[in-house]
Amino acid sequence: MKTFSIGGVHPADSKISAGCKIEVLPAPKTVYISMAQHLGGPAKAVVAAGDKVKAGQVIGEPTGFISAYVHSSVSGTVKSVGLRKDIVGIPVVHVEIEVEGDEWADGIDTSDTLVTAIPDDAKFIVDRIKNNGVVGLGGATFPTNVKLCPPPDKKAEVLILNGAECEPYLTSDYRIMIEKSKQIVVGAALMKKVLGVQRVVIGIEENKPEAIKSMTAAVNELAALSADYSGIEVQTLKKKYPQGGEKQLIDAIMRRQVKSMGLPIDVGAVVQNVATSLAVYDAVQKNKPLVDNTITVTGECFPKQSNLLVRVGTPISYIIDSLGGVPADAVKVISGGPMMGKAISNLDAATLKGTSSLLFLTEAQTRRKPETNCIRCGKCAEACPMGLEPFLLNKLARNGMMDELEQNAVQDCIECGCCLYTCPANIPLLDTIRIAKGEVIRIIRSRTAPKK
Repeated sequence: MKTFSIGGVHPADSKISAGCKIEVLPAPKTVYISMAQHLGGPAKAVVAAGDKVKAGQVIGEPTGFISAYVHSSVSGTVKSVGLRKDIVGIPVVHVEIEVEGDEWADGIDTSDTLVTAIPDDAKFIVDRIKNNGVVGLGGATFPTNVKLCPPPDKKAEVLILNGAECEPYLTSDYRIMIEKSKQIVVGAALMKKVLGVQRVVIGIEENKPEAIKSMTAAVNELAALSADYSGIEVQTLKKKYPQGGEKQLIDAIMRRQVKSMGLPIDVGAVVQNVATSLAVYDAVQKNKPLVDNTITVTGECFPKQSNLLVRVGTPISYIIDSLGGVPADAVKVISGGPMMGKAISNLDAATLKGTSSLLFLTEAQTRRKPETNCIRCGKCAEACPMGLEPFLLNKLARNGMMDELEQNAVQDCIECGCCLYTCPANIPLLDTIRIAKGEVIRIIRSRTAPKK
């Protein structure tokens, strides 16, 4: 069974919401849709207070090459356009919409009818993906149309769909692979058409047998229907964190290593999440913008485990109240998983396109043990999936040695938390290295930026 060759850890799965089918959460009375839904430049709001909008209507336009359209997830009246704090407390421009009914913009197919015919025109596919605001839903929210159009000197050989969902607790990808498997495969075929590749590999960890079964059946059924679906396969992967990392998936499936500061396309790979593939299906086959996504709501202290289809811009407090409120013993809510997620400082913040989970943790689960001295055991280096030496990076960072940090590739850290997870001295390696990485990347960019 395939897996990546460097490092990795084995945290408990804790997939306690895996058996919960996807339920549609009714739209709230008001949504707050951020213009910073994606990697790159925030969108520019193109509506004003008092405007009437429909679900699926453009309310934000891209401001650069790395940017994306933002659409209204509801129908109603724009109440305001202005700054509002996001999940970590940073003011970001949001469009506030008071919900009135559920009227969709013209040309959007909201039916459940499966559309399997693949358009011949690759540009048509890319344009629909771009115009419907599709971004990567595996974490970085990189605009999908840009990722599917590599530079002329780079050639894609394999499209990899990430169905690993290796982060503990998260089950939204698992549920869509079971409940929306054919749509995901159609999305894969659409991206295959754009890239001009002959091979598509859907990587799923071994601890998701129902997803593997469902996706394999969908691949076989559609392959028998049309040659457009040839070359698509499901690959079972060994359960190991962070199997879902781009570079780790490429290593596991293609046995190729992406060099320092390199991109997957440098070794002939394009990696997309299975949820992104579903969004591509909706965008191209249904002309439906990315205005909703599946979110896991979970945690041992949370009484109602759920996987919910939620409109983008839904207040987190509304989701929680719909499920009974914050448990008395919960002291922290995480957006994402326990390894790479972000603590939510503001429950009135709204969901984004890339919101994958709300994880509730107790005081016992979040309490950090006292830090002690490094015992030079090397466990952090053994666990690092990027082959780095976290103990050294930590020392260099604490001494402000930026040149040495760059020489030791701190910029390649994927912030997976394996070093912190394994450290017997409870040193906050990830915290220190993450800050140092940001500073080193700023230095590198300032060096390469064109002079004015």
